[in-house]
Amino acid sequence: MKYAKQAQSALDRLDTSLSKLRTLIKRGENKKALDFMEKGELKDRFESLQNFITISQVGTIGARGTGQVGNI
Repeated sequence: MKYAKQAQSALDRLDTSLSKLRTLIKRGENKKALDFMEKGELKDRFESLQNFITISQVGTIGARGTGQVGNI
């Protein structure tokens, strides 16, 4: 359940950043939009989500060295 909440939170932050990007493009502020994508908040949000997904795929071993078996 914790993973689902964290994933949803990361997706929500990315969605907010995409909304800001849309606003910049709509206003015709192309230079600011490019900086926002390449160096700014959108890049940070995407990298954060990407790292979160990578870590969740790698860390499948539980505390006792066994694979996670889910609810028993």
